[in-house]
Amino acid sequence: MTPGAMDRGAAWLDGAGLRPTRQRLTLAALLVGDGHNRHVTAESLFAAVQRSGEKVSLATVYNTLRAFCDAGLMKEITVDGSKSYFDTNTHDHPHFFWEDDSRLTDAPADELEITRLPSAPKGAEITKVDVVIRLRRR
Repeated sequence: MTPGAMDRGAAWLDGAGLRPTRQRLTLAALLVGDGHNRHVTAESLFAAVQRSGEKVSLATVYNTLRAFCDAGLMKEITVDGSKSYFDTNTHDHPHFFWEDDSRLTDAPADELEITRLPSAPKGAEITKVDVVIRLRRR
């Protein structure tokens, strides 16, 4: 990994007050080291770690992604109630889920218009709305 990627990863962790352990730095550099946002699964990030030649276990990847979400560095997007994707873009925005290759990408937020939501049941409040638009190639 390049020194620039490691520096960007360290700054990302520092901005959230997370201690920069070796594993966190490795994962942060892979996630934000080039300055672009990412949609990853724990498995795809683990594969990227292996390709980089670094040593981080799959369990550590899962735990670290959870810590990054808890710190506000990432958002978790769940598809089909079981498959989790992690997004480094934490601003509210919709997603496309490409069914053919199980890939998540950003959808243009400026083209989405939600004019009304149903009322929350008694004793509950709406905390957020996730929009995942499923696509299949023709």
